[in-house]
Amino acid sequence: MEDVVHGVFLFLGLITVGCVLLITVYLIVSGLPAISKIGLGKFLFGSEWASTAAEAKFGILPFILTSVYGTCGAILIGVPVGFLTAVFLSKMAPKKLRTVMESAVSLLAGIPSVVYGLVGMLVLVPGIRKLFHVPDGASLLAAIIVLAIMILPSIIKVSVNALDAVPKEYEDASLALGATPVETWFRVSAPAAKSGIAAAVVIGEAMAVMMVSGNAPNMPSLFESVRFLTTAVASEMSYASGLQRQALFSIALVLYVFIMLINAALNFFLKRKKE
Repeated sequence: MEDVVHGVFLFLGLITVGCVLLITVYLIVSGLPAISKIGLGKFLFGSEWASTAAEAKFGILPFILTSVYGTCGAILIGVPVGFLTAVFLSKMAPKKLRTVMESAVSLLAGIPSVVYGLVGMLVLVPGIRKLFHVPDGASLLAAIIVLAIMILPSIIKVSVNALDAVPKEYEDASLALGATPVETWFRVSAPAAKSGIAAAVVIGEAMAVMMVSGNAPNMPSLFESVRFLTTAVASEMSYASGLQRQALFSIALVLYVFIMLINAALNFFLKRKKE
């Protein structure tokens, strides 16, 4: 029976790997022709996307920049909040309160991303429009806030597990030497759990990259209108043909490679930290 179960799991794992490979090959086959026709430099560094104009332009630099800005902004907000929340849950919170808050964090993690997007559009976007007196509240700022909330559960849960794994003897020794509890948490426990906390940051970053990759076909700024690329691609794909359709696949290919490179770099950094 164990051999049968092992075979089933192996088969399912191979299916997963096969799906990833098929998607990769499909994106390469569908996207490379457009990149070769447009030119890699014009495609990556062009600042204008006008695929239906008389003189079509296929520059995706705004997509890449909004991905970078959105990811960095979400990390800058989400990591400090998530880490401090994890310290509170692991070191300060009473047992009953910790149980309630951990349940809330788990529920937060289980909310579908489309719900976050809906709440952001119905609540956050009108709020930004009124607060900053801008014509369109669907800005990069709104996307950053929504993304920061979405990555919080993963950062909190992984950081809490890392802090809980720190041997109690480390903290007892620090307290015995005269350090305060707060000093012990941040100067002893947090450094001892740095690998796990770094893993939480990597997970949060990876989620942010995958969710934000490719926003609006506009040069990004804090209050500029930001539309998700998935919506634009879906609308254009319904009628696109020829070079326009290939260019849409090229965007997916570039963002796919972008995500892979970022995650590979962060995983390498995490391994070096562990060493």
